[in-house]
Amino acid sequence: MAPYSIAIIGVGKIARDEHLPVIAHDPNFRLVGVVSRSGAQVEGAPTFATPAELYAAAPGLDAVAICTPPNVRHRLAREAIDAGKHVLLEKPAAPTLAEIRDLTAHAAERGRVVFAASHSQYHRPVEPARLRLLGRRLARVAIEWTEDVRVWHPGQEWIWEDGNFGVFDSGINALSILAKIAPGPVYVKSAELHYPANRDTPIAASLVLVSPAAEPGAQLTAAFDWRRSGGQTWRVDIDVVDGPRLSLVDGGAKLLVDGRLEATDPTTEYADVYARFAELLARGESVVDSASSQLVADAFRLGERKIVEPFLW
Repeated sequence: MAPYSIAIIGVGKIARDEHLPVIAHDPNFRLVGVVSRSGAQVEGAPTFATPAELYAAAPGLDAVAICTPPNVRHRLAREAIDAGKHVLLEKPAAPTLAEIRDLTAHAAERGRVVFAASHSQYHRPVEPARLRLLGRRLARVAIEWTEDVRVWHPGQEWIWEDGNFGVFDSGINALSILAKIAPGPVYVKSAELHYPANRDTPIAASLVLVSPAAEPGAQLTAAFDWRRSGGQTWRVDIDVVDGPRLSLVDGGAKLLVDGRLEATDPTTEYADVYARFAELLARGESVVDSASSQLVADAFRLGERKIVEPFLW
């Protein structure tokens, strides 16, 4: 079968670090163009200023991957669906659950595939962790997701704009892992959100979670912070009743069982994201898992807002 033709909308850090290298090596896809308001160039593919220009120049285009800031993804995805294109959405899929539901319904009405790719779920050790937790009772969950925003979002002012996610732009990765592997649903009980005095989105957050799959008195917590320097920590630790401690570390790339390495991911999770997208295109199926977006939305709704020192690049 001929590869699917695909274009990237939004040529920022995540597109260059992950999407473009994977597409270049995936025989299921062929890059035919990119859309960049700033005119960013990608070797071997023409650049268009707007999606409309792309669609006019490439009427046979099969799909787009939308890698823009979250606050414009809904509009761009709808435009793509209306142009007859399938859509892969970077996470978070959209600012609101209503927009996510609308995209799902709109894609179904138009016979298009929409795939909201929670990429951290596609680290290969995540699935064995899920299987180990089936039917178990949670005794403790501790998420620590801390990094230096200057390293992972260098100079990206959009992350601080209202309608985007601040620290949850990366924190949603941890929540997507938890939502997939937990032996029952997880809910936000309370949250504390730290907003820099000069910014409109949080730089740090702490969550208290609850689950019907947890033992009475179990502590389920998540801590996200973009103020760390000198490296990053991306880990999910889970204790179960009468069982080992499971630790997904390095963003889900390694699974430790009682501190011993049990599984590791030898490649980028985005390779499996695109493999999954190809499967969905072949089947004509959409996948939009909104569980992690629901947790973030509830954290914003329930969270106590605290003002902290201004953030300057």
